[in-house]
Parts: sequence; structure tokens; C-alpha cells
Amino acid sequence: MLPVIYVRGFGGGTRGIDKQVDDPFYGFNDGSTHIRIGGDGSPQYYQFESPLLRLFAEDGYQPLVSGDPKAYLESREADTVPAGTVWIHRFYDEAADTFGKEAVDFNIEKAAADLYDLVQLVRSRTGAPKVILIAHSMGGLVCRSMIQKISYLPKDGAPRTPGKELVDKLFTYGTPHGGITFEAGGGLFDWAMETFGPSGADIFAPELMYGYLYRGAKWGDRAPDTWRPNEVPEEDFPTDRIFCLVGTDPADYGVAKKAVGPKSDGLVAIENAYVHKAHRAYVHRSHSGRYGLVNSEEGYQNLRRFLFGARRVDVGLSGLQLPPSGADGEVVWQAEVQLSVRGLPIVMHEQLAAHYCPIQLNAEQDRQSLRPDGQVPLTTVFLLDPAKLGHDPLTPPPARCRYALHLRVIRLEEKHGLLFWRDHLAQAADWDDILVVDIGRQDGEATGSLQAWAAWNSTLPGAIADHDPVSEKPIGLTNGTVSVPLPPSATRILGDQAALTLAIDTWS
Repeated sequence: MLPVIYVRGFGGGTRGIDKQVDDPFYGFNDGSTHIRIGGDGSPQYYQFESPLLRLFAEDGYQPLVSGDPKAYLESREADTVPAGTVWIHRFYDEAADTFGKEAVDFNIEKAAADLYDLVQLVRSRTGAPKVILIAHSMGGLVCRSMIQKISYLPKDGAPRTPGKELVDKLFTYGTPHGGITFEAGGGLFDWAMETFGPSGADIFAPELMYGYLYRGAKWGDRAPDTWRPNEVPEEDFPTDRIFCLVGTDPADYGVAKKAVGPKSDGLVAIENAYVHKAHRAYVHRSHSGRYGLVNSEEGYQNLRRFLFGARRVDVGLSGLQLPPSGADGEVVWQAEVQLSVRGLPIVMHEQLAAHYCPIQLNAEQDRQSLRPDGQVPLTTVFLLDPAKLGHDPLTPPPARCRYALHLRVIRLEEKHGLLFWRDHLAQAADWDDILVVDIGRQDGEATGSLQAWAAWNSTLPGAIADHDPVSEKPIGLTNGTVSVPLPPSATRILGDQAALTLAIDTWS
């Protein structure tokens, strides 16, 4: 087990900061009793016990909050504190006025430097080689500032240890990796500036993020045209160890949604909520609140599988070759993707046109030749060891993990820059099917290499649950990779050579 450190998001003004510092867990213990799964669209009762409690109850972690956590750590000898512990980076405490001290203005690089010290202290006292960082909103930028900049700057003349040698994984909820921009002007922009303040709105300005994310820059330096805030150099930290949860529901957030626009979680634009090349999942949740990312089942299940999953499947679309556009108009093809994992009441990942985030196949086809594998990446599936799924102790766990990938392909036609509806059927996909995949071993086998079974739902007689595994024989793997042919109804649209490629590997 590796220690977990939580880093919260922006706290607002003094009142908001004071409220957060009064909570020993900085709000990460907030749960929820609402979920939007009702058949009539109304919220239904669904108890979510918060990500912290779930880590304690399901994964063996424990809190050590008795008095001052930092003082507790400093009073212990090296290698005497359990590694399976959760810590909160309380960087807002010095900016609060509830402790009887003069409040200090918040500074993101100071928060990042303090995070570095906390990481080193936790590592020393637990003996763990690395830690796991979990962050909401601005907290992800604090983590990145520590990893990408602060850890490379000397302290009191002595070099620090690079962040990539201290952090095993980084998981972010709704972090504005590409900054925050406001579409609306006038009063709404003025409201945003008043809400975030001169030390808030500037923190999220893409051109100024350069100052605390790039080790050769200082606050106030303007970024060069070639620099992108949502890109993490591989020499700084491997993007394969980053997971970004992207919210797509602006309706359940506050006034900010009107300033940011609909293609967002209400505060962070969808296109700005992830690190380029990092793993990500899109979920229909807002930035925070009752229907927010942090206190959601979707968020926790993605978090748990990324941190502790035993298996990983990278899903890509190969051989894409769309039909040519007609001479008198432009045909646009979109794909919708939904990922479901057996045993969960929620969809783990969904890119839908209704949520402003479908896969734009034309653009992906243009980029296809630029990728080393020539594929269009669809999603990455992280799966827990079946033994950790909490089944009845009297019933042996299943030998296989199962997930379903729901794919829809939709054709749109544009003429003179406007959508042309003459041949359009609303809500009718040109191709729609579900690939069901089982990953694991044959019944009765406890060891051996992983195998995969896969079948399209359109070929299954009866219900999906009646087939386990989903096909009679496992599909052949070559170096852990298999190509699953698309049904003829799909290849007529996506090309004769189009197929889904599943790259299966272990994950830890």
C-alpha cells in the first residue's frame, strides 16, 4: 500500500477558507444521498459515503487525525507509521483567520512547496517509496506545480528530489489543467473576477499558469506561444500515471456556468479538464456540490480502479476510413461511447453528443496517421481483481471481469456551415451496438496468463447475463493484443478494415 494525500480545490474568499479549515478532511468526507438515475429524470435516493470513507472501508486505509497531523508525523521515528494511511494537505490553514493568527494571502507555489515537504515527511515516517496524490479542481494544479517546478528547485541551497520519484499516481477531479476562461462578458465576467479575486482568476489564466508550472519561469511571466498548460513533459512525470475525471454537467452548478458556457462542468470547460495523453473519463457530473464529481459513485469507481486495478485494457479503433463527403455538402461523423462495468449501478465513462463531448471521427481520422499505432483511442478500462469485489464469502469470486462498450455512430450533414436536416432522423444512430468483453481465466484456473472473450450484443441470443463467458472460446491474443472485427453494418460506414483493438495488460 502507498500513502494517499488529498489536495482540495479553490476555497474562495476568507469566509470560504474559514469554512474549509474547520473540517479535518477539508471536505473530502462529504457524501451524497442523491443520484440522477430516476426513470422520470428526478433525483433518487442513493447513499454515497464519500471517497474517504470508501477507502477506509473497502481498501484498508486508515486516518491518523489526532491533534495536529504534521506534529504527529514529526514526532514519529522513520518507518514507524503505517503506509496505508490518508493525509490531507492543509495548505489553506495559514490563510484562515480562525486560528487567532494573522491570515496570510494564499500563494499556489507556497502551497506546492508545502506539499513537497508533506510528501517527504509522509514517505520518511511510513517508509513508502512513493505516495498517491488525489486532487480536486485547483488542487491538481498545486500537485502539478510541486511535481513539475518546485521539486526541481533547490531549497536552502540543497537540491530537492524530482516529483516523479516521489509520486506514483495523480488522480484529478475537475482540475482546470488548461485553465479557466469565461465566454460571457459584462456583468458575468465582473462576477467571476469578484468571486475568484485578483489572486484567484489570475491563477487559472492559461497564459499565467506558465509561472507556476514551468520550472524556468516566475509568477507574472507570460507563456511563449508554443507552451500549453495541459501538457506535462514525460521527463517531468509520466502521463500514463495521471487520470483526469472530466465533468460534463454544467446545469447542477452555480452562477459560474453562465460565464463558462455549456461545454463544461459548470466551471471548467471540458476541453480544459484533462492533461494531454493522460487517462480520462467523462461523467455527467458538475464541478462540485450535491451532484458534483468528488462525491459521486462515478468518481469513486474510476478512482478505485485506477489506483488499485489489477488489469488494464486500452481500447482503440483501427483501420478507420470514413465515406467521402458529397460534392454539395460536408458529412460529419460522430461516435458516442459509454463504458459499463459489471456490478456497478453507474456508467463509468460516457462521451455523448447530448453532453457536448462526442468523438469527432473526421478529426480523429485526420490525426490517425500521426499516431504511432495508427489508431483512434477510445478509452482505457481499469479492472479490479475479482477477489476484491466484495462478494458473499460463501460464494467464490468470478473468474473474470466483465465490461461493456456501447458504441453509436451518427451522421450529420452540413451545408454552407449550417446543419442540413433533410435526411436526418433525430436520436437514430447509423450504427449502434455493444461489445461485451470478459477478461480473466477459464473456470477453475487460479493461475496462468490472462485471456479475453468478446462478442457483439447483436449476435447474442437472449440476455447478456445468460452468457458467461460471453463467447464459447477465448479470442487469440498476440503480445497481449487482440483485434475484434466490427459487424458488417459498422464496416460499411467506418471502412472494411475497421476493427476494435484491445491491448490487455496487468496494472498496479
